[in-house]
Amino acid sequence: MLARLISYWVYGGLLAGLLLLVLSPLLLAGWPGPLAAAFFLLPTYMIHQYEEHDDDRFRRFFNATIGQGFDVLSPSVVFITNVPGVWGVIALSLYGAAHLGLGWALVAVYLALVNAFMHVVHAIVFRRYNPGLATAVAVFLPLGFHVLHLIDEAGAGTVASHAIGLVIAIAIHAALLVLVRRKLAVMRRAQLGMAAPSFETGGGNSS
Repeated sequence: MLARLISYWVYGGLLAGLLLLVLSPLLLAGWPGPLAAAFFLLPTYMIHQYEEHDDDRFRRFFNATIGQGFDVLSPSVVFITNVPGVWGVIALSLYGAAHLGLGWALVAVYLALVNAFMHVVHAIVFRRYNPGLATAVAVFLPLGFHVLHLIDEAGAGTVASHAIGLVIAIAIHAALLVLVRRKLAVMRRAQLGMAAPSFETGGGNSS
């Protein structure tokens, strides 16, 4: 059962994201405007993930480019990164914004904006489309900056809250890159070890 969840989580995420959008007029009734706007980062992120991960295409693209042909990004890592690492973090961000201070919504905002930035950089470096680029540019950038503006306008966008949100978002993306870089180094060393010729010392004539 867990293996199927790891393999097919993105399809449940797409349907959940669409349902959240349909229910948003009911769910967000009475919410402050900036917090309600920040909520939309969750369902739009779920829809973005469908563009990314349908048919496992982001993982295959990532392994072919960053992974240099090695299987450095496993399905389980993709699941952990996107479900607890994105849905969970955005949910905690919204709870923090509702109960501790609106500035905590900036964690969700910067998570989307940093993700969009990574997609754009990837497209520039490899000079090609990467899975998730379209929704990152068309949705994350305008929505992220709009929510950013609303939070600042409400007076909750302090230097500290911006710094915390940005650091957490960068740390989540950086942790994934560090993980795959280390795995890539291990795989390359293993490949070199397998390819190295073995010399056997034989008895008999050595003079």
